[in-house]
Amino acid sequence: MFLQWVLEGGHGPGAPDELVLSRDFRGRVNGLAYYGTQLVLAADEESAVDAFAVETRKHRGLRSFVGPKPVVDGLWERVRGWHPQPVIVREVQPVYALTPQALREVGPDVGVRRAVDADVPLVVEHSAQMILGELGYDPRTNRAAYAAGVRRAVASGVWWVWIADGALRFQLNVGPRTEATAQLQGVWTPPEQRGNAYATLALAGIARRLFATESTLSLYVNGFNEPAIALYERVGFTRVGAFATYLFP
Repeated sequence: MFLQWVLEGGHGPGAPDELVLSRDFRGRVNGLAYYGTQLVLAADEESAVDAFAVETRKHRGLRSFVGPKPVVDGLWERVRGWHPQPVIVREVQPVYALTPQALREVGPDVGVRRAVDADVPLVVEHSAQMILGELGYDPRTNRAAYAAGVRRAVASGVWWVWIADGALRFQLNVGPRTEATAQLQGVWTPPEQRGNAYATLALAGIARRLFATESTLSLYVNGFNEPAIALYERVGFTRVGAFATYLFP
């Protein structure tokens, strides 16, 4: 998904990144890796993983390895002898997809909408809470830069919220988008709002609106996050694979 997005030009101009192809002995492509602040890879053969393990020596300071579980685990086994050790490993991250036909009727439509600039302070606070809980660091330590990034995302129309009586009930943002799918990320219900079915209603409502322009939706989730998995399956998402992520200092 991310790699297709990059191939379609979604990484933006001037991004400090590199795409690396692996080919088999017949010259056919058997793997693709993106080296930026993170390494995202896909491979069909062990020889491609071998090649990416060698290539990775040229790219220091990577913050993460992400991709299909067998490929990422295979790469880590090849580089662990010399690479900095991960601080967090998400061993199994189920990948889910949703089609318009599979979207379920879960209740009444609710007031989800694209975020606007006035929502940015609220979005920043809750996004930072989510990142702190998920990744163990608080992006508000560089608040101006983090808020500026959120403001740009809001201005581009990719952030969705449900706000009622001045309180956030649910939010998510749309990440990489290709002709085939749009990836949802940053799915969040504030702790004090949980247990009211807000996430189910809001996610279904956002999906319904996104299907006006998107053919499918996708996301991935930590395998231990049973409430989130239950949410996605209630709405109609189907598991289609599994990722793994290694996070480095």
